[in-house]
Amino acid sequence: MKLPDLRAGSGLGAALAGMALIAATYGMARFGVGLFAPLLAAERPQLAGVLGWAAAAQFSAYCVAAVVAARLVDRHPRTGLLLAGLTGTAGCVGVALASTPATFVAAVLIGGMGGGFASPALVPIIDAVVAPAASATAQSVVNAGTAVGVIGAGLTAFAAASIGPAWAVMALICAATTAAAWYPVRHADLARRPTPASGHGATSSSPEGWKALVQPGIAAVVAGIGSALIWTFGPLLVTEAGAVAAGRTGWLWIALGAGGFLGALAGTLVRRTGRRPGWLICAAALAAANAALAVAVSAGNAWAAYAAMAVFGAGYMGLSAVLILWARQVRRNDPGAGTSILFIALAVGQALGSAGFGVVRDQLPPVLLAGLAAGLCLAGGLSAIRRAGRRGGAERPAPAPAS
Repeated sequence: MKLPDLRAGSGLGAALAGMALIAATYGMARFGVGLFAPLLAAERPQLAGVLGWAAAAQFSAYCVAAVVAARLVDRHPRTGLLLAGLTGTAGCVGVALASTPATFVAAVLIGGMGGGFASPALVPIIDAVVAPAASATAQSVVNAGTAVGVIGAGLTAFAAASIGPAWAVMALICAATTAAAWYPVRHADLARRPTPASGHGATSSSPEGWKALVQPGIAAVVAGIGSALIWTFGPLLVTEAGAVAAGRTGWLWIALGAGGFLGALAGTLVRRTGRRPGWLICAAALAAANAALAVAVSAGNAWAAYAAMAVFGAGYMGLSAVLILWARQVRRNDPGAGTSILFIALAVGQALGSAGFGVVRDQLPPVLLAGLAAGLCLAGGLSAIRRAGRRGGAERPAPAPAS
């Protein structure tokens, strides 16, 4: 029996389900550790000393999952969805029950794999079921699911009485969203097709396609190091400085998630400006967010803290969406693998940043840490522009995909 090709439809159901899965695996299972850091330190003080290492382990596990996904998802994207849900759910259950540093780090490590499977699997799925003219926007919308998840985790933190129930609820959400993402494409024809990428990209048989990922990969590592400070230690820094009360840290992540919805505009941004300028704009937003964090911790200003998180959310969601679009444009026949490589680079940077900032957090003042993170984010943005200039010629804005 011939499987149905859903590209004639809008693909709205698959896009919304994909957003929900990203919300669960990224915004909750993966980045929820940073959100709950103050509560973890208060309820389970034996875990406070390993928060940085746990975050580093999580980002490293994400890299491992993304490596597996790079070889798997373009041929078996539904398997990638199931692995994303399984690891995300198991990780959340583990955090809910963890009482020792070893079990906590192990649970965070498993949970970190969920996002590594989810994003690469969803890229070919969305390209298969969404009309070509709308695919870039759909990819950005799915990627903005992280913002939805961060808001959901913040609301869960407010509603839950303690760590255990909060993470048990997030485990249920991971399982439910996996089923929701799998259902609309369970019988779809997901055979690989050339991605309707704009501009001139290389095919999967061309080595130039892989070389074209070196530049954004290096930039992603540097920007990832800078982004790790807010993801892992942002709430702790502002609560320790007295800018925001420990009981109100959920609002910080709700602000981050609200700002993150702007990441859905990344498709429009890249179409109008090109990949490199779009990347620089998003990296500059991350730098501005860390600068605002420095103001918040030095002046004890709550509004500066909320503004920092909102700008950070917009910059980070846009940054990761640009990576997806970059991979789709230069790896038309295997966009899932290309996305895996660039997201691995971003996660490697975040792992290095989480471990590094964790080591020096007690030796350096918070303002200096935030300034260092801002400089790294800006350097990551500028590196792509400088490399492009040395190769001669600026990138022209990519035209909109033809319908």
